[in-house]
Amino acid sequence: MSEAATRPSADPGALLASLDPLLRGWLPRQRWFAGKGRPVAGFDLVAATELLPPGAEQGLLHLLVRVRQSLPGAAPAAGHELPPDCYQLLLGIRTELPPRLAPALIGHVTGGPLAGRTVYEALHDPRLAALLLERLRLPGRLGVLRFLRAPGNGSAPGSPGSPAAGNAHGIDIPPGLVPRALGAEQSNSSLVYGDTFILKLFRRVVPGVNPDLELPLALAAQGCRRVPPPAAWMTADGADEPLVLGVLQPYVAGATDGWELALQVLAKGADFSAEARALGRATAEVHAALAAALPTVTLGRAQVELLARGMTERLDAAAQAVPALRPYAPALRTAYDALADLGGDLGEGDTGLMAQRVHGDLHLGQCLRAPSGTWSLIDFEGEPARPLAERRLPQPAARDVAGMLRSFDYAARVYRPWSPEWADTCRAAYCSGYADVSGRDPRTSPVLLRAHETDKAVYEAVYEARHRPDWLPVPLAALDRLTAGSTREGAADPGTDASL
Repeated sequence: MSEAATRPSADPGALLASLDPLLRGWLPRQRWFAGKGRPVAGFDLVAATELLPPGAEQGLLHLLVRVRQSLPGAAPAAGHELPPDCYQLLLGIRTELPPRLAPALIGHVTGGPLAGRTVYEALHDPRLAALLLERLRLPGRLGVLRFLRAPGNGSAPGSPGSPAAGNAHGIDIPPGLVPRALGAEQSNSSLVYGDTFILKLFRRVVPGVNPDLELPLALAAQGCRRVPPPAAWMTADGADEPLVLGVLQPYVAGATDGWELALQVLAKGADFSAEARALGRATAEVHAALAAALPTVTLGRAQVELLARGMTERLDAAAQAVPALRPYAPALRTAYDALADLGGDLGEGDTGLMAQRVHGDLHLGQCLRAPSGTWSLIDFEGEPARPLAERRLPQPAARDVAGMLRSFDYAARVYRPWSPEWADTCRAAYCSGYADVSGRDPRTSPVLLRAHETDKAVYEAVYEARHRPDWLPVPLAALDRLTAGSTREGAADPGTDASL
């Protein structure tokens, strides 16, 4: 048999057919798989690239696979198949899997070009993880994959997917850094190299510029030190636009994320207001840099009404999905009606409300406190469930502020008995810190802030109902507060769940 006939990329159809039964069992168990609860109808191979051809010992295969799914209980032939999602997979290939890699097992291949081999999650194999860093150190192309480096001249970068963006190397990436996989996974997977760099690999990928690359590049060009600058990234050729697959950034060694730090302070019964104020200043600095780097807009009446309508539509959809929300819905709509009226009261002209690029999913877990005490913001991807085009739209800065205000409330409610003073103090300190830098306290726009905080709490209710039902009382308690504690027939007391 010829060498070409034994290589996976030589027969992509046979490769995917042989992996199909393994992926059907493995993919739905992954934390980053977005299609949980929906039957897998089939797979389509977008691209297969051998980062390390599978020799006698091991190989590394990069796959882009489109996953087709159907609605629960519906047959694909009946026209109930959902739009497919594209996922990035990195498969290690060995004849035998050593015991230390047993948790990474995907399965044993019985047919096709990998017959008799074992496939596993490659990110848990230090040798294969190190190979990824080597590819990023040396810009170039491999099949449909492109490896790019950050510009080093301090000028504004070009398109993150363009060759010009990676010609001059800005941040030195030394060889031989030892990799380790981070355990916490959500919509991505992360590798830390020698406590010097962190590589975030996006699992569910879509064509276009990912904000988690676009915004840190723009902030780096502005000299903003609150966000680790991209050192390198990888993309794949798409039909119309490239797909951003991963971003390598400096790792903040010894840092504690804001969520863990807040819980530590709460456990001691200590005050967190100084840190909250520092976080407010950091957020305002990032907002100012984003406004300087990228276009801003002044929202007119029609745009404010459209913003309020989108919130109302999300509430209606959430109330259908989460029955516990339904008693709150009429009162919650008043927050969005007030926002729409804000546009109407000012007539057809500008409302004075500004929109700009923002973080999009800001909370304590997206903030890092270095041992020096400096705060950084990370993970600019936005809410992954929302369409990419929506995540890249200018929005009021109040959206990020509302996310942080909700996060203080979440942290406080981990401990019982619930005392609102801790969260209230943090919320006030954060807004004051924001005003220290921006010159404007977010609380001076109560209608805008309440609408965004309500929208965020509705999103949280849907998330908790799907993923952590025991936590659903947390956003419900916030909705109770945001609707001024009005009586709702059939609404349970959101503060009585002893599990939180």
